[in-house]
Amino acid sequence: MTTNIPVNLWTSTGHVRDYLARADSIPHRTEGESALLEFIPKTVRRILDLGTGNGRPLALVKSGLAAAGAESVAVDFSPTMLEAVAKRFAGDSSVAIATHNLDQPLPALGKFDAIVSSFAIHHLVHDRKRELYAEIYDLLNSGGMFCNLEHVASPTPRLHEEFLHHIGYTVETEDPSNKLLDLETQLQWLREIGFADVDCHWKWRELALLVGIRS
Repeated sequence: MTTNIPVNLWTSTGHVRDYLARADSIPHRTEGESALLEFIPKTVRRILDLGTGNGRPLALVKSGLAAAGAESVAVDFSPTMLEAVAKRFAGDSSVAIATHNLDQPLPALGKFDAIVSSFAIHHLVHDRKRELYAEIYDLLNSGGMFCNLEHVASPTPRLHEEFLHHIGYTVETEDPSNKLLDLETQLQWLREIGFADVDCHWKWRELALLVGIRS
């Protein structure tokens, strides 16, 4: 099982390119993304994507909005990912790209109607995960949605090994940047912070969609 040790390989160009080569083949990923889109109101005017990677989650969210020019902020710290997201949204003035490491407190970004994250927050140590969830709450407008399509911990080592097998890894080759935490702890944190209607709305093995609303 992965640990809570502060290792992060995502500044490595090779590590990022290896992930991007595999990303589209992650089993059931599109199912999780489709579930996430159900919770983003079409009337959203301002969106934040934390750990945007190559911009895939933000592009999906924007495609489902009534206002094609809804203002968006894409946040990442990997130079390779930032290059990819800039290429994806080249010429789209509605998308601002911010360079920021989520290990550090979020900068002043304004308020948002929706905040999304996709397979990023599990790279943070656990204490920072909870801090980030509280910062996300503070950035949401009343009624704003937080949707986190996330990699969570399995309850047993055997289930973790089975998951790795399904995505083409072993315990020896899995990403040491992963700091996996169980689903229930994270759902409880969201409730304690003040999110309403908190639930897991989709799950396949270690992939899960956590959703909460700022009432």
